[in-house]
Amino acid sequence: MTQKVIIFDFDGTIADTVDALVGIANRLATEFGYAQITPEQLTLLRNFSSREIIKYSGVSLIKIPFLVKKVKSELKNKIYELKPIPGIKEALLDLQESNYKLGIITSNSRDNVTAFLSINDLDNLFEFIYSGVTIFGKTNIINSVLRQKQFKPDDVIYVGDETRDIEASKKANIRVIAVTWGFNSPEVLLKQNPNFLINHPKEILEVLRTNH
Repeated sequence: MTQKVIIFDFDGTIADTVDALVGIANRLATEFGYAQITPEQLTLLRNFSSREIIKYSGVSLIKIPFLVKKVKSELKNKIYELKPIPGIKEALLDLQESNYKLGIITSNSRDNVTAFLSINDLDNLFEFIYSGVTIFGKTNIINSVLRQKQFKPDDVIYVGDETRDIEASKKANIRVIAVTWGFNSPEVLLKQNPNFLINHPKEILEVLRTNH
């Protein structure tokens, strides 16, 4: 029987980074020419897709790669303060024990991810980590991983907390589990029609056992 592959997003799915990223974004607001994010605006942004957030911010597309790079650099200094999403470690251990192959595809830096995993004793759970700068999605990275690892789309499922995770997975013809504990709201995630929508990490294995 072919081993099933579970690919995870990192920020907001494994690591609770939302507050840290908002803080960094606010510190960089003047430098990159956008307004700081208030708690009220954050609630609004949770209901936006990635494209809508960029349009709302008014940041030039030319500046986005530089902003992303700066955010990653700033986040590196906060890695020791970040915590895993409650329940995710137990869920990952259960998945590994159930013989699922686990990996990560992220727009964060590989150094940040590996440091976080090591600090939180999660570094022995993942067989691969791929990092790439993407403004709107991860389709190209997902397709690249499928080719390099020779994974069949039917054997792969993606787990992520943003609309762009759902969009990328659909374009790559793999199933996707959207999670409600990260950045985007349940309402906007549902509009993207993920294969599954869950509210707690323990539900990942339940979904897989029921639908694989």
